[in-house]
Amino acid sequence: MKAMTSRILVVDDERMVRWSLRQALERAGYQVDEAASGAEAIEHAGRELPDVVLLDHRLPDRTGLEVLRTLLKSAPRLPVVMITAHASIDGAVEAMKEGAFHYLSKPFEVEDVLQSVQRALEMGKLREQVARAHEEGQRTFGVQNIVAESPAMREIARMVQRVAQSEASTILLLGESGVGKGLVAHALHYGSSVRDKPFVDITCTALTETLLESELFGHERGAFTDARAQKKGLLELADGGTVFLDEIGDISPAMQAKLLRFLEEKSFRRVGGTRDIHVGVRVIAATNKDLGVEVEAGRFRRDLFFRLNVIPIRIPALRERREDILPLARGFVRHYGVEFRKPVLGLSPEVEARLVEYDWPGNVRELRNAIERAMLLAEGTDLRVEDLPHELRVLGAPTASGAGAGERALGEAKSGGFTLPEGGLSFEELERDLLCQALERSHGNRTRAARLLGLNRDRIRYRIHKFGLEERFGEVE
Repeated sequence: MKAMTSRILVVDDERMVRWSLRQALERAGYQVDEAASGAEAIEHAGRELPDVVLLDHRLPDRTGLEVLRTLLKSAPRLPVVMITAHASIDGAVEAMKEGAFHYLSKPFEVEDVLQSVQRALEMGKLREQVARAHEEGQRTFGVQNIVAESPAMREIARMVQRVAQSEASTILLLGESGVGKGLVAHALHYGSSVRDKPFVDITCTALTETLLESELFGHERGAFTDARAQKKGLLELADGGTVFLDEIGDISPAMQAKLLRFLEEKSFRRVGGTRDIHVGVRVIAATNKDLGVEVEAGRFRRDLFFRLNVIPIRIPALRERREDILPLARGFVRHYGVEFRKPVLGLSPEVEARLVEYDWPGNVRELRNAIERAMLLAEGTDLRVEDLPHELRVLGAPTASGAGAGERALGEAKSGGFTLPEGGLSFEELERDLLCQALERSHGNRTRAARLLGLNRDRIRYRIHKFGLEERFGEVE
């Protein structure tokens, strides 16, 4: 914040005090406004918010503390420096508790005032940056950003909203790699009452056991060869906020024991330390492993599993929520259109069909990467099949053995083998009826049904799910 553009409001009922402060502040390059009463200060700040307020403790119409409360109610990040001729420890403590940035006593040195103003400006700038970062985080990671067209994800979004606002201190996110566990973790944080506190995340498999312990718990100087200074760990830095531990299912037995102790006691010791450090953080753990299986195999502590599994949230794979594929893809098109400065507006019908029918083993991450690649190659206003990765371009391509059935049916239709009724028909009903006929004729064998319709097995599975035929023809594998 530049001194030339910073505006200081001086609030004091003594004209000479206001005059002397104005002279000193204007010489330092600040713009200065004056107020002789609490009402005048509140009215002035409401008309044009200053960058810093120098506020006398005693005013003719109300106390400085009353004015402080009113100012901070409408502008919580406004730095206010209290000034009084009646200095007392109790008064200073009360002002600081109410939100004052600093406290000065009359008679004061001009240099002390200038230093306080400069520090207050720096603090105000920092508060604004932090606030903007949290607002950006809320816009980017809030629960409203979870794409939830499918019933499964709508339920996930509702649960995230409820859990975020609860007092839950431990949450476990489950799901395959790439389903969006990180996004859900952010949504849990930014939807909570501690959204303005730190959110720190660490991928447990990215570090060795020794480094992971140091990152989480910190270390004391001399704890090991390269520990030349004390270091606070992520748990300590996140005090009051959220810690996201990704890939928790892969940590070593020794780390599992230390993490369990922390979750049980909310305290830990730095590496090489002897003092317990107590913090209050929400722990969100995530894994793509079946922890129940890991427990039975002896690779994961049963007691830690039970401690983490208080509120489990399973995020379904993308193939289990195909209604979300196109909304996600369109969102990625908009994002990369801005990033790559390309006028791509949407997806061609052929691309939409390929995206919906592909099984996405890499889930949302794979979809995002596919759209990013396509956007880099795209030349028109819509993404085309030619822009897609190979596995999507060949999806549903005719094979020598029988995928040409669709082409034969089309040829028969053109040659009069099938005639559209005068009154039209429901294509959805026709598709469902043909699917049922193929499954009945093949006695539920998906591979044979796919061959009869000139489709592949994945497309048959998708359509069984689409038309809700699982009960009739068995669950889709």
